[in-house]
Amino acid sequence: MTKTSASSSARLPKRRAADLAYDKIETLISKLEIAPGSPVIEAELAEMTGLGRTPVREALMRMVSIGLVVQQPRRGLLVSTIDVMEHLDVLATRRVLEQLICTSAARRATDSQRKALLACAHKMVKAADRGNLDDYMTADQELDHICHAACRNKSAVKAVIPLVVQCRRFWYAYQHEGEISEGAAAHLAMVEAIVSGQAAEAVVGANRLMDYLELFTRRVIDT
Repeated sequence: MTKTSASSSARLPKRRAADLAYDKIETLISKLEIAPGSPVIEAELAEMTGLGRTPVREALMRMVSIGLVVQQPRRGLLVSTIDVMEHLDVLATRRVLEQLICTSAARRATDSQRKALLACAHKMVKAADRGNLDDYMTADQELDHICHAACRNKSAVKAVIPLVVQCRRFWYAYQHEGEISEGAAAHLAMVEAIVSGQAAEAVVGANRLMDYLELFTRRVIDT
């Protein structure tokens, strides 16, 4: 890490244990290491994440509230299934929210947030060049956290998070139909516009990303 990125990261707010637990569990679900329809056991997740049962429980409650984890009578908590046909609706809804978020971020982001966003976008490009989907998704998740904080619109962030998670999981399930270099280029274009404060251009970048994700989804549906 360079001095610039280190100092930028240092100025970002420290995250709660429950937030860290959420990220780790989300990663396990997104990467299909916990498969759709699988039971969710709190004690096992605490051991897998290396975090206590209290933050894990709070993270699971959040996941239930957004539909990533479902609670069924006599079966307990289960990871929700992936509905391919509904994914186009997910993207249509996410498109509107991403336009709002990136516009707000372009206007409201601090200097340290702009630097951190650019660093994450470059990480995504480098990961895509290596064909490393895990590193790509890690940088993407970090970028989302910063952009969501930068936009300072809690309502939009709350609405978009479950949609973003569904998109990550969809990628891992059907990655053979996608090409992450296109996604990385779209993220970089959007971030560069945010960094320069160009709200209209940030929307163009967000639409470019959503266009690609829609094309990717249609490839999956057609196979």
